[in-house]
Amino acid sequence: MEMELIISARSKSQETTEYLSLEDHGLQAYRIISGGEGKPDNPFKAKIEIRNLNTAIWSGVIHIELPFDKIKPRFFLPAFMYGRNRGEAPQKVLCEFPRLRDGTPSRPSSPWWMTRSDRLSHPTALVYDSGKVYGISASPYYISKNGAKQQWAPDNEGVFYQYGGYSCSLAKGTVGYTLGYENAPLMFINAFRVRERAPLTGNCFELEPGETVEVLLDLYKYDADAERDINAVNREVYYRYHQKPRKGSDIKKTVADLAMAVCQDAWMQEYLSYAGQVFEDRGSGGYRYNKIFSLSWTNGLSVATPMLMSALRLKDNGMRQQAISCIKNIVGNSLNPASGLPFDACEDGKWSNDGWWFDSLPVRGHTSYLCGQALFYILKAYEYEKKLQNCIHEDWLSFVRNILEKLVKTINSDGEYPYILSEKNGMGIEYDSFSGAWCFAALAYYSRLTGERLYIDSLKRSEKHYYQEYICRMECYGAPLDTFKTVDSEGVLAYIKAVRFIHEITGDEVYLEHLKDAIEYEFSFKFCYNSPVKVPPLSMLKWSSCGGSVTSVSNPHIHPMSSNVIGELLYYVENTDDTYVRSRLMDTVGWSCQTYNTFDREFDFGKKGWMSERFCYSEGLVYETYDDGSLASTWFCLMPWAIGCILDGLTGDYWDNLQ
Repeated sequence: MEMELIISARSKSQETTEYLSLEDHGLQAYRIISGGEGKPDNPFKAKIEIRNLNTAIWSGVIHIELPFDKIKPRFFLPAFMYGRNRGEAPQKVLCEFPRLRDGTPSRPSSPWWMTRSDRLSHPTALVYDSGKVYGISASPYYISKNGAKQQWAPDNEGVFYQYGGYSCSLAKGTVGYTLGYENAPLMFINAFRVRERAPLTGNCFELEPGETVEVLLDLYKYDADAERDINAVNREVYYRYHQKPRKGSDIKKTVADLAMAVCQDAWMQEYLSYAGQVFEDRGSGGYRYNKIFSLSWTNGLSVATPMLMSALRLKDNGMRQQAISCIKNIVGNSLNPASGLPFDACEDGKWSNDGWWFDSLPVRGHTSYLCGQALFYILKAYEYEKKLQNCIHEDWLSFVRNILEKLVKTINSDGEYPYILSEKNGMGIEYDSFSGAWCFAALAYYSRLTGERLYIDSLKRSEKHYYQEYICRMECYGAPLDTFKTVDSEGVLAYIKAVRFIHEITGDEVYLEHLKDAIEYEFSFKFCYNSPVKVPPLSMLKWSSCGGSVTSVSNPHIHPMSSNVIGELLYYVENTDDTYVRSRLMDTVGWSCQTYNTFDREFDFGKKGWMSERFCYSEGLVYETYDDGSLASTWFCLMPWAIGCILDGLTGDYWDNLQ
């Protein structure tokens, strides 16, 4: 069995940051690698016993590395590292996040990274290199049970003791696991809050004189066709460490609570729109509003259409008229006559492309992310009004049709839609991004909705490009406009929606396979277990991370955007009976029903139904504070777009499934 492990350590007392041999620390390791074939469903099993031979307590971090035959590696630490986190791309942008580069690169690139285990959605570090996958997986943290330190598992509960960690090294060609942890060479709270490597203090693992600790590892080495084949390991790791989300409200109550909060507390009648954020004004007892009016994404149609769907399900005509007035205002006033495309943002009644994200863009112009998503949501509003209200808004459909005709002309020779489009003529001026997949999704939706087959060849060509260049490589980047083309989980949601419709139209089984791969990419950002959060309010509520998805590698927190593909997950399950996807679908539904105020101030702010977008599954992400300056693990505001994602998922196909 050709599996070698390298074990080293760094003690709290040593002056250097170098990891030295165990002998240098007075530690001893006994290791056995037995059984298994290295495959996802049958990994090699390693048992390592590490003993402290000193007469004093040893305190530090122990590093166990799995070397591999390095040729052209691409690393995958779920929700933290994808490929090289685009270390190959220019890095002199405002947004910092961990990138892998050879040699001695400048910040924020490094040839190696270490991070605490709870920054990963699945406790595993994998690498794809030239037709093979190598990897290591172990418990994300240790517990104390009956006086002994043991690795946590769902069936092995005890008192939390210490986190583990994971590593990857492009320089050495290794992936690794640590007892104790380091965030090194840098720690990223988010893209704009970066800390230098900290001294070993509270991140240490301690061994009493003569104490022995046991480490159990799963080791992987198997043939693979592409990067997407790492997902076979994620499936198995999910089953080993899975915990269900805590029990929340039932689905209909969740929809009623969330929709009513947005309807009553976020609607701004004078602007015919919803506020982007609503804050409590402790001094006056009222509210403060951050408008952030946009075409979609963080406001606009990403709120209005889910609110319309909720109103139709709840049979609330006042809520319905509110949402319709927002949609009509956008359809009637957002179009730029020069380009034939809708403007991205609105301020004091004036439409433009000067949204809050403007300074994060490489050039000025319309963004395909907002444009395509807006068209998609107008189509969804059209469909649900027709289906549930027997009301046909022909002007909405005409608005979408005219813009899609222009967007199709901007597709490049690869089949990719632009990232940025010209304000002057609507043509593409910047590509190399997954954000245009929303245009692709809107075109697929339009084709399925109207029965028109004019664009089938175009859809197939775009699908092939997005699949081969992004999905297969497990590296979707450039969707959120404020992340400078970071690898993220948001853009793939559009692709998932598009491929679902292409499969409906064609019936071709290859699109179900591609849909599976895209879903599994999204699942790589979705927590499989409940991270032991230690910061309130989430810690006080026993809030669950399982079922929630991390946003991106640059702005890591859990937000609810992935809830908007609940209907697509259901569609896939109904067409395949895939029990794994079904289980993760139920996690997503369960997470969505437990992450908002079910009564006033449950999350230490706001009213019943209020919910923010930011949930810190790791203390390493926290910077929000309470009034007394103590740290908080969520934002204290109502954010309608975040609620809209959950409403979208629960009031669509899944609602019909409840009947």
